[in-house]
Amino acid sequence: MVAMVLVHGLWSDGSSWAKVISELRAMGHEPVAAQLSLETMDDDVASVRRTLATVDGPVLLAGWSYGGAVVGEAALGVDSVKALAYVAAFAPAEGESVSGLSRKYPGSLVGEHVVVAGNYTYIHRDHFGEVLAADAAPADIAVAAATQRLVRIGVDRVKVGPPAWLDLPAHYLVATQDRCVPPVLQGEMAARMGAAVTELDSSHAPMISRPREVAEFLDRAATAMLEADGAQ
Repeated sequence: MVAMVLVHGLWSDGSSWAKVISELRAMGHEPVAAQLSLETMDDDVASVRRTLATVDGPVLLAGWSYGGAVVGEAALGVDSVKALAYVAAFAPAEGESVSGLSRKYPGSLVGEHVVVAGNYTYIHRDHFGEVLAADAAPADIAVAAATQRLVRIGVDRVKVGPPAWLDLPAHYLVATQDRCVPPVLQGEMAARMGAAVTELDSSHAPMISRPREVAEFLDRAATAMLEADGAQ
């Protein structure tokens, strides 16, 4: 049994992990989803650390999308975190930001369908599935679009310091049909981390469309984490 803390991305909340949580619990794990404010990255990092303080280690800390940048910061100095897992996630190196990485390669549909509402943004609800979850069931897309959390402009522009993946084992799930984070970027980030890579033929939100496969990915990461921790 492994404790897992799951971190969501932009335009979402912790419920985006709901189906994966059910799958992981059936496997005997105890996953907990952090809730990010999406107001500032500092706030989001603090939220993850508060959540980490509520679970017993060893912990697998997993991030989806923007959540990958958050876990790279939140795991620093937290001894209970023994490994990191990334699901179609950003993994910025020191001095990089999520927004900067997102512009490195073409292929993202976010720019076409993001809506500005004052100091916040959201994904146009009529296009939410097209952008984030094209392979999900229509009912699931409708719920995700309706419950998306607005994101304060600038939260993704923060340049990170030295990330935790420099010192922790990493596992990366590449979503090969991603229309938010280009798969070529995912592969590049995974390679420079030295991550163990799994590819899945899915959209940007496989937690919604392919929860069983995501849970299996996390289960494998947890098993590898325990084996490595036991060997030390």
